[in-house]
Amino acid sequence: MMSVYFFYMIYLFIMISFMLLFFFKHLLMILISLEFIMTMVVLLMFAYLSFMDLNLIYMIYMFVMMVCESVLGLSLIVLMIRFYGNDYLISLNLLKW
Repeated sequence: MMSVYFFYMIYLFIMISFMLLFFFKHLLMILISLEFIMTMVVLLMFAYLSFMDLNLIYMIYMFVMMVCESVLGLSLIVLMIRFYGNDYLISLNLLKW
């Protein structure tokens, strides 16, 4: 059972990596792929903590960090769309700031 679970985790990691490599133009797609990576980390943490019969309170901390990351990313995307009109990563030039 655990080997099938880890096979799915490896498959998810490969698919998320391809998503990050192919859709790197839009900032929203990068943030979505990062959220999938965080979801995979939470699933691996759940498998490890349940396998070792440890306390699952650390998962709540991880979920709080995921929510804070996603809210910060979405607020930055909204500001970027208001200022630039699109969410292309190429229009975000750090030398202008």
